[in-house]
Amino acid sequence: MADRWALAPAGDGGVDVVALGPDGLPAGPVRREPDPAEAVRSRPGVTRWVWRSTAEVYPRLLATGVRVERCYDIEDAETLLLGHEGRYGEPRSAAAALARLRGGPVPPDPPQRPAEPGAQSPLFEPQGVHLPLTDLVAVYAEQLRRHDAAAHPGRMRLLTAAESAGMLVAAEMNRAGLPWRADVHRQVLHELLGERYAGGGEPRRLAELADEISAAFGRRVRPDLPADVIKAFAQAGIKVRSTRRWELRSVDHPAVRPLLEYKRLYRIWVAHGWSWLQDWVRDGRFRPEFLAGGTVTGRWVTNGGGALQIPKVIRRAVVADPGWCLVVADADQMEPRVLAAISRDPGLMEVAGRETDLYQSVSDRAFSGDRDQAKIAVLGAVYGQTSGDGLKNLAALRRRFPQAVAYVDDAARAGEEGRLVRTWLGRTCPPAARTGDDAAEEAGIPQDEHPDAPGPQEWVPGYASTDARARGRFARNFVVQGSAADWALLLLAALRQACAGMAAELVFFQHDEVIVHCPKEEADAVVTAIREAAELAGRLTFGETPVRFPFTTAVVECYADAK
Repeated sequence: MADRWALAPAGDGGVDVVALGPDGLPAGPVRREPDPAEAVRSRPGVTRWVWRSTAEVYPRLLATGVRVERCYDIEDAETLLLGHEGRYGEPRSAAAALARLRGGPVPPDPPQRPAEPGAQSPLFEPQGVHLPLTDLVAVYAEQLRRHDAAAHPGRMRLLTAAESAGMLVAAEMNRAGLPWRADVHRQVLHELLGERYAGGGEPRRLAELADEISAAFGRRVRPDLPADVIKAFAQAGIKVRSTRRWELRSVDHPAVRPLLEYKRLYRIWVAHGWSWLQDWVRDGRFRPEFLAGGTVTGRWVTNGGGALQIPKVIRRAVVADPGWCLVVADADQMEPRVLAAISRDPGLMEVAGRETDLYQSVSDRAFSGDRDQAKIAVLGAVYGQTSGDGLKNLAALRRRFPQAVAYVDDAARAGEEGRLVRTWLGRTCPPAARTGDDAAEEAGIPQDEHPDAPGPQEWVPGYASTDARARGRFARNFVVQGSAADWALLLLAALRQACAGMAAELVFFQHDEVIVHCPKEEADAVVTAIREAAELAGRLTFGETPVRFPFTTAVVECYADAK
């Protein structure tokens, strides 16, 4: 039996399937199968299923108890290939890819489906333009040829496989859900916010803080309106540009303390309050819709629910099932380790391969043992903080680790000049990019005040920055952060494979942190699996290097106890 098959939903509720040859073209007749789950279950020798969209197919297979080992997501591959070819932003649907292949008019992509808390879609509900299986296979075969034309074909094929694996992980995490105790959540909200008032108004503690703020200013002030707060400070003879926490902390005024507390509690009330609990937690599980590769750097996002920004105090509600535990693993100093691997700097690779703390090792070499200065210098090189003290720190770093600094300098220069910049595996940053901080600032939404604002140094689709230096800073960070995202995908794929024979389930992932929910007797095996998956991902992504990718791992019953 062929080890690769293509699958496409048919209009009658069944699926069309066909075996594929090495060139990606049909190696047999197309067959109509009335039961999608049985079509997959009856072919246990298939190692990779090729389909239009994992989000369309896999959740419905999971609902019938069918688990797929590997897949190839055609629309996700199209996104990666378009970026690599310098065409990021062009329609990425399978229908658009077919139109380009045949020289016809290219249809726009359908709008993204908004998240619906607690909603369950029927099997194979249409989520895009369906293509006949023969057309879908033609697109797949052409994509294989385009991979061969990439700058590094082997790396690009690995990236596509890793991202498709990430799609499977995301679907499985969405189905499993993060264990969540609604009663604990309500208790936390009551402790923080006090009683709820009828009519949906602010809870008691926020109302008290608002009164305290107004009293400090000597007039009624709406603390939830930044413009009103800035105006109140101006009338008090104090000029502030924003209501960001870091700026308010430098202000000497009696309204600052209650205002900072109001901002903290207000965000919890809006982002994770009673309404959020009612909308997003069902049957003891929080089920956000994880979207693998949701940003141009490859970092994940969620389509609703704010799963990647859960405050520590709210994490008290994330509690394992009876007899189970949470294995919470954080990658240690991931980005500087990735910089060592992609730059091939001998000195930094040697430091990143030690058992000791990376920043302390850098400080011993270049900063006379001052760990804080070393950390500032390394992160400054990655994030582009190259003025003032940052410039002096960068010079010291450059003397000791010249290849590492030159690597990100070259990426920054390419970004400034409008050239394409790629991660180690080939994920491509468009020549014009605008960061999340820029977008939030222009929209008048301070980054630390809005739960859905893009993260720092993150891509906002559809916008271009006219600031060449800003593009350079983004590109400098992109080659590191994006390569870290590539590594993380392979980590998840390896961990998923290691846990396949256990009851353990992946339930959460963000950037450099993963949570596995498992029976207590499996905890040691899961800890070992995470360590081994990290080592394997490092070898697969970057080849044989001395760089280590260690994790700090905690086995806990409550997420809040992990840090």
